[in-house]
Amino acid sequence: MKSWLCLIALVAAAGCSAPPSTTPSPTTPAGPVVKREAFGSAAGRAIEQLTLANKNGVEVRAITYGGIITSIKTPDRAGAMGDIVLGFDSIDGYLGGHPYFGAIIGRYGNRIAKGRFTIDSHQYTLATNNGPNHLHGGIKGFDKQVWSAKILPLTAGQSGVAFSYTSADGEEGYPGQLIVEVTYTLNDRNELVVDYLARTDQATHVNLTQHSYFNLAGEGDILGHEMTINADRFTPVDATLIPTGEIATVEGTPFDFRKSTVIGARIDAPHPQLKNGTGYDHNWVLNKSGEGPQHAARVVEPRSGRTLDVSTTEPGMQFYAGNFLDGKLIGKGGQSYGRRSGFCLETQHFPDTPNQSNFPTTLVKPGQEYKSRTVFTFGATK
Repeated sequence: MKSWLCLIALVAAAGCSAPPSTTPSPTTPAGPVVKREAFGSAAGRAIEQLTLANKNGVEVRAITYGGIITSIKTPDRAGAMGDIVLGFDSIDGYLGGHPYFGAIIGRYGNRIAKGRFTIDSHQYTLATNNGPNHLHGGIKGFDKQVWSAKILPLTAGQSGVAFSYTSADGEEGYPGQLIVEVTYTLNDRNELVVDYLARTDQATHVNLTQHSYFNLAGEGDILGHEMTINADRFTPVDATLIPTGEIATVEGTPFDFRKSTVIGARIDAPHPQLKNGTGYDHNWVLNKSGEGPQHAARVVEPRSGRTLDVSTTEPGMQFYAGNFLDGKLIGKGGQSYGRRSGFCLETQHFPDTPNQSNFPTTLVKPGQEYKSRTVFTFGATK
């Protein structure tokens, strides 16, 4: 990752991405080509799509609107390629309103109770865009901003793109100017590495995440996917999905995924927490030891054989089973995205941390760097 001074220079110099082109970027003989092409416009600005690919045929596409991952293509056990994330075929779908498909979420992923928090005795008020609470950065969060994009220097077996955005002091009610860079890197180990970097000039809360909806079968619902989550505990929520402050054991509950379990096996069990979330929409407290990314989850789709492993430096992960999808959104190839047709694994700090003193802090101060890494590894069983 480039130095912070380079990032500041990048943001200050342009404020927008380079002119669209279908010409591949220069590459070394051993490295893959990153394709850059036009993808419509938003708010009078050109939107680009950048395509990363590796020697195994895995392909990741992302656009400068919201840093949205529009497509991830991976092989099944027979080698047949399939797109495993929900989304749209054109920019119009992403501009038309959707539940954060593929987007970078910020400044604060997940919910903040009543849209309020206090720093140094000063109360800040945010939009309440999810019932009585603030969700995913507000009315116009990072998911609806146009980001700059810079292709990273290519190396053997690895290609990447860095998205950057400067959030102004007071944007969506948050204090401080926040300069953000999110990097997507694809390597020949079939790992999509997502690196987050941010710095502020005032104390502020930051909780960035990636909001792709996965379906390893490529269609239908996700209830037959087999899930493992490396967590002994989770954070129960109230009826508005705000944590109660308790950190509870998963033992003896439908939230115990320490052994591989079919997602649909207990999703509608008569448990008060499942009633609150209308299914799974909760934060798991990940088992952590040492530094660096730790394994958080594994998902297997038995029919196709496709697998997804997630590792992260974050202390938590929100598993959302697409309970609020209702079939009204028409996505790629005319697909109707019905209830539970995609799941999210949002690596993060815990929801409502600014108001929960017993949760790991999300406060970032001047002179500090916010850094986070999550690795999505794609595979297939034999």
